[in-house]
Amino acid sequence: MQDRKHNPFYVIPGPAIQDALLSATTEVVDAVRRAYELHAAAQTINPDSYFLQFPQKPTARIIALPAYLGGEFYLAGLKWISSFPENRTRRLARASGVLVLNDYETGFPSACLEASAISAMRTAASAALAADALTPWAGRTATTLGVIGCGLIARTTLLMFARLGWQIESLAVFDLDAARAEQFGESVGAKIGASAATAAMDEVIQRADLLLLTTTAGSPHISEAQWFAHGPTVLHLSLRDLAVPLVLDAQNIVDDVDHCLKASTSLHLAEQQVKHRHFVDGTLAKLMAGAIKPDRGRTRIFSPFGMGILDLAVGHLVLDRCRENGSAIEVDGFFPDFED
Repeated sequence: MQDRKHNPFYVIPGPAIQDALLSATTEVVDAVRRAYELHAAAQTINPDSYFLQFPQKPTARIIALPAYLGGEFYLAGLKWISSFPENRTRRLARASGVLVLNDYETGFPSACLEASAISAMRTAASAALAADALTPWAGRTATTLGVIGCGLIARTTLLMFARLGWQIESLAVFDLDAARAEQFGESVGAKIGASAATAAMDEVIQRADLLLLTTTAGSPHISEAQWFAHGPTVLHLSLRDLAVPLVLDAQNIVDDVDHCLKASTSLHLAEQQVKHRHFVDGTLAKLMAGAIKPDRGRTRIFSPFGMGILDLAVGHLVLDRCRENGSAIEVDGFFPDFED
């Protein structure tokens, strides 16, 4: 048996991770797809996320996402990621975090990676997979892509769409911070080759054939059914924007039913109101496998809780890339030299 006494341990900083991710868009999407497939095949362990919240900071939280990913990955790990929206007033990023990967054979940590870029990319990959599966007739085109909430997740998602070959004619954007929305539209629109304009939230929704919700809302704030009369595809990445009647009227696709119906998500509130889960049509894995067909007659909503297995899949890819190109920093002697 190989001597694992001096198990290597790597630290990978944000710039190296961003470089690795930007050069591997297709591979990131494939890794996320594979994680979903393994989860559907019961080759993962994905416990509930743990939310650390603070009475004196009601908008802030730090979340622990432990997971195990089997198949060809064969590793465990933990994402520890914070969301402090008030950081924007300090000119700091809202989200920050680390991802720790563990060797499954020994349990030893093998790497610590900056997590916010990985988290944003795996979320964007989920959105891209869902958009493909929910709008196969569109051929990766959108007449108007609406964005509500103009932060890192929205930016990462749109740039990923562009790198995957989506043709987006126009962007309609809304944010509670009007200047932020204006800047977002100008910068992202220029990068993806789409015209962009800010608009009121109702206009954004009613114009969009593909709608991206990436707010920090803690409870539903969108309730007008007539805004969705045209039956858009909705990527509800922020999970808590939509009122219960909108959820009940739609085709609902999730990443994992148990995970999505908790923590006061819109889906959880719907379950509490109607006392059942029949309004959930199924998972993205089943949709991608063809076991569920998208319903063009209704609004189609993808609500991903965001599972730790996705971070492991993308983190594994990044670790391999950074070890190959030499940007992974090996910390010699990180572990104490003793046996118990």
